[in-house]
Amino acid sequence: MKSYRFSFFLRLIIFLFFLPSFLYSQLDDPIYDYYDRFHPVVGEQGMVATQEKKATQIGLDVLKNGGNAVDSAYAIAYALAVTLPRAGNIGGGGFMMIYSAKDKQVYAIDYREKAPQKATANMFLDVSGNVNEDLSRYSILSVGVPGTVAGFEHVLKRFGTKKRKVLIAPAILLAENGIVVGKDLSESLKRAKPRMMVSPAAMKIFYKKKATFYEPGDILVQKDLSKTLKMISSKGSKSFYNGTISKEIAKYMKNNNGLITRNDFKSYSIKERTPVKGSYKGLDVYSMPPPSSGGVHLIQLLNILEQFSLSELGHNSADSIHLYAEAMRVAYADRSKYMGDPGFVNVPSEMLTSKSVAHKIAASISLDKAGNSNTIYPGRYFEPKEGNETTHFTIMDKFGNVVSNTYTLNFSDGSKLVVPGTGILLNNQMDDFSAKPGVANAYGLIGSEANSIAPGKRMLSSMTPTIVFKDGLPTLATGSPGGSRIITTVLQLVLNTIEFDLNIAEATVAPRVHHQWKPDEIRIEKGISQDTIKRLKDKGHIVVTKRAMGSSQSIVKKGNYFYGYSDPRKPNSLTLGY
Repeated sequence: MKSYRFSFFLRLIIFLFFLPSFLYSQLDDPIYDYYDRFHPVVGEQGMVATQEKKATQIGLDVLKNGGNAVDSAYAIAYALAVTLPRAGNIGGGGFMMIYSAKDKQVYAIDYREKAPQKATANMFLDVSGNVNEDLSRYSILSVGVPGTVAGFEHVLKRFGTKKRKVLIAPAILLAENGIVVGKDLSESLKRAKPRMMVSPAAMKIFYKKKATFYEPGDILVQKDLSKTLKMISSKGSKSFYNGTISKEIAKYMKNNNGLITRNDFKSYSIKERTPVKGSYKGLDVYSMPPPSSGGVHLIQLLNILEQFSLSELGHNSADSIHLYAEAMRVAYADRSKYMGDPGFVNVPSEMLTSKSVAHKIAASISLDKAGNSNTIYPGRYFEPKEGNETTHFTIMDKFGNVVSNTYTLNFSDGSKLVVPGTGILLNNQMDDFSAKPGVANAYGLIGSEANSIAPGKRMLSSMTPTIVFKDGLPTLATGSPGGSRIITTVLQLVLNTIEFDLNIAEATVAPRVHHQWKPDEIRIEKGISQDTIKRLKDKGHIVVTKRAMGSSQSIVKKGNYFYGYSDPRKPNSLTLGY
């Protein structure tokens, strides 16, 4: 009798264990074709992916209330300025890719910061001609003229459907009533304190009395920022570039030997640029053109790697990583010389994204032996014609519109300087210029005269907001923070989904690799097998394991469904759909 009971319960347990799989296998809904491995978030009407949970919910609420992807992006951008102060901003700038379903066009919006009119090419050099990193990274001279407010005002007027006051209201409430401090924010402010201490206004906002820390569970109120947001809500970008806010920032600059004046604000304008377009195995890829280097080199890398059978070599195998590294080595060498603000220099984008040039590069790559960065130089394969802190969010709506946006203060919390009475953290984007040709910036990237400092010039960036199309319709939108690793993060996200057929969750969590020409090493995340590392070393590569790279926020449209996933590499990221 006991044996029979044991047998019965054993069979029952086995039946219940396999029942979900049996039922799951009977479902014909196409949702399950893409949902069966590592689980993405699924939606039918719209989807939002950001690096911060409250901002994601605010963006989704906009979609649920009839707004489109641009309306949602506007609300998210201002919410992140409150909830993710180290990267969300109104004192920085960035790039946005928009697909408008109405006119079936892709738009590239450049709202990057600009150098002030008083900036000079040698402003960060000491008397010996060496770069003073404190000046370029942490001083008031490191601040570029912000573009975020102008950028979002432009796209809302051009593509939005909701009122500015409605969309910015949630951010005002968050700043005025306070946000619950999480572990991530608490730890970031603890790390920032040594640099924040030079700014009394920053210390007053982001630290408690006697400069003690906000701990998880505490409430952080930002009254000054709330006041600034109310001004923007009432008068839009005019209040920022021609009104009280610019006046306060200019006064702060003058009193502290900064360079930005009210005329710098009045003369600031965003640029609508022609997107960089490429293709990979029948899919069209649109990304950001210069002064972002991201789109050009993403297309260049895809063109090179398209020449190889990556799927046959295997995802993250030694052979596929070897090919990644060799292609990246060439792309970052080219980046060091040719990329800059197209308003000031001739960028050979057509040559860099040429399929024929990619053929030459691919043919030069040995499958068995690592190259040497000292023998790779910019433009080796063509003759050009004369002539870490960021954040990304992605939105797709039920109308067919897409927004892929990356914006930044540069470092975490930018310059760490807050303009008194405004609550605005200022960027330190001037470090993205080449302070001295041939000298690496904070991300180890080497630049040339093409990215030298000049009045009114936009500094080079690696931001790579990207939209991929299949049969004329958007199928993937993605982007990431990560400084010099942004381009390679987006590259691997695209390849993981297209080449290796991983769902968006698997594509996101897969370990990443990076090579940027100099230093001559493959940087990898934990998760690459020791056997793979050994094989890479046998080919002659130097392999180093470092911190996780990027924080991609991605959405895929497949059939009638949206599938999204927020990168777990950063806490508090969240994708929501409905």
